[in-house]
Amino acid sequence: MTAIRRSLAYSIADSYLALPLQLVGTMIISRLLTPAETGVFAVAAVFAAFASTFRDFGVAEYLIQENELDAEKIRAALTVNIAISWAMALLLFFFAPLAADFYRSQGVAEVMRVQAFNFILIPFGAVTMAYFRRELDFRPMFIAGLLANLATFVVAILCAFWGFGYMSLAWSSLAGVVVTVGTSIWFRPADFPKWPGVRGIVRVINFGKFASGIYFFGQLGKGAPEMIIGRAQDMVGVALFSRGSGLVELFNRTVLRAVMPVCMPYFAQNNRQTGSMISGYLMSVSYLTAIGWPFLAFMGIVAYAAIRIVYGSQWMASVPLAQILCAAGAIELIHYLAKEALIAGGDVKRSNLLQIVIQGGRIAGLFAVIPFGLIGACWGLFAAAVFGTACSQWSLSRTIGLRTRDVVAHCLPSFYIAAVSTAPVAFWVAVEGISEDNFLRFAFGGGTLTVTMWLLALRFFRHPLWKEVDDLTKKLITKYRLRHSGN
Repeated sequence: MTAIRRSLAYSIADSYLALPLQLVGTMIISRLLTPAETGVFAVAAVFAAFASTFRDFGVAEYLIQENELDAEKIRAALTVNIAISWAMALLLFFFAPLAADFYRSQGVAEVMRVQAFNFILIPFGAVTMAYFRRELDFRPMFIAGLLANLATFVVAILCAFWGFGYMSLAWSSLAGVVVTVGTSIWFRPADFPKWPGVRGIVRVINFGKFASGIYFFGQLGKGAPEMIIGRAQDMVGVALFSRGSGLVELFNRTVLRAVMPVCMPYFAQNNRQTGSMISGYLMSVSYLTAIGWPFLAFMGIVAYAAIRIVYGSQWMASVPLAQILCAAGAIELIHYLAKEALIAGGDVKRSNLLQIVIQGGRIAGLFAVIPFGLIGACWGLFAAAVFGTACSQWSLSRTIGLRTRDVVAHCLPSFYIAAVSTAPVAFWVAVEGISEDNFLRFAFGGGTLTVTMWLLALRFFRHPLWKEVDDLTKKLITKYRLRHSGN
């Protein structure tokens, strides 16, 4: 458990040190780039994300879940990763003009060509980082993330000030990849294989053909709104949706980004040691919903203030979109870790099938309601979230024996905590309303009130997360007293 907590500490530190840079960068970029320029990058980024799912080819997951890992398997994984990554780089580069013609924007092609270079470099760091995750050694990942975020921030802001427009974001992403790869090479163990090999690649490919499908279909569902809206409407519509979903993405950056890299190694370790991961999975669901539901509920209530502060006044049309998407995000959170649990247990084929069903429902929901505009698209995603959660529960019940009543029992305290935490600010908004004159008061005053109520609710309902908060507080106080007494 000590290794898990240490890994979480590094991963959380990475996310929370990156958060100020990302927030400040977003605030500046949102004011320097027009909605149309933002939409161009958002569409191009979807294609790069699709290519990335094939580029990964489940190599990291293969290394993490493998029971006995040796140098031969690592070399085989590196070989597969290089071959797929470079193929995706060529595909992105030469497919760029077709994508630009389809979306009637040459800027899409320009961004995609720069993103193609990322895929040339990534394999030389990806395998090493996967090994660190398997070993629950998150210190090199923390340092790499910190340096990469600094590089991305500086390059994006400088390029935007110099008038590079949407290309500012393309060049900043390349800078982040260069720094990440360089850092991974620096921390690579001395005995770690440096060169690719061919023995064992069939095993990697057999695993990867299903694992890559999981992330491809996941990314297909994630990127579908931008792709469908970009074609059915225009780049401004894409940008408005992107800003609306930004509040949910804020939670992903602050919490899920910290938790997700640790979850799969944790589940796999549990499965190897005990033959079951149910207790670990339920604990993870309990913790995630106890944090995520209050956060997303608060963001939905004060969406006007949040978007006004982070993105600026030109993005206020995103407010109703954000509120619906926060509700959809809360539903998805219940079984957000389903695919990680299935992969950790070695059932990669079923995980792949689950993603096909979930993301197929997501795309169908979008097509069904896109004629009703952006609001309709958001409600379609909400319905798809409900469908996807039901499918995940059915799949997990059949594979690892996860009972619905156990999930409900672990989520119910989180529901009470979310209700108690956000009730005061919800009442305040209902009475006064958020406007241009008071949005700062609601954002900071309401945020302080909600966090205070959240801590009180954790303690009142005796949620397991309270013990973690209490223990951490006591450790910090003890360290402060020891340092103070030493002076």
